[in-house]
Amino acid sequence: MTDLAKKLLNDFLIGVFAVIPIVVVLQIIIFVKGLVSDLFQVVYNFADNYVYTALVFAISFILLAYIGNTIVKKGRSWVISLFDFIIDRIPFLNTIYRVLKKVINMFSTNEKTMAKEVVYVEYPKDGIWVPAYVTNKYENKYVLFIPTSPNPTSGFTVIVDKNKLIASDMDIEEATSFIVSVGVDYNKASEALHLP
Repeated sequence: MTDLAKKLLNDFLIGVFAVIPIVVVLQIIIFVKGLVSDLFQVVYNFADNYVYTALVFAISFILLAYIGNTIVKKGRSWVISLFDFIIDRIPFLNTIYRVLKKVINMFSTNEKTMAKEVVYVEYPKDGIWVPAYVTNKYENKYVLFIPTSPNPTSGFTVIVDKNKLIASDMDIEEATSFIVSVGVDYNKASEALHLP
């Protein structure tokens, strides 16, 4: 391959990686727009009236803001508690709902969960250290979620003895940024230097 072809390929790849964050954000915006548009269409088809549709969206916005405000002030909303009570009585759905709620709470900034702790663990073999989220503890056994790069929502759940872990000063956001950036955004180099 000639030097010109190598330079063009290199410049092309740099351009692709520079545009990826923009494309991901645009995809999220398009997804949310499509979701809201579909919801608007469903409500409008039901009522066939723009005033009624706007009223439904305004009431929904106010209700969601109220729920959020109640959660911030009291830590819990009666609306969510009522929904939890109803879903808890439906087999199969209650399991899915409970697990989804725990996973979302794990990454929530308002919840004081175990997932605020990040540790290093040797995985997939000795001598290779990866950051992991602590999701639960049972005496000296830690349940960890080991995310994969660049998608931190996929990964492995493992149970590891406490003496096999090294504590990290990273918080969830820093660890997630490290994983998504495939190690480019890593401001804890001093920690890496102390890993065995």
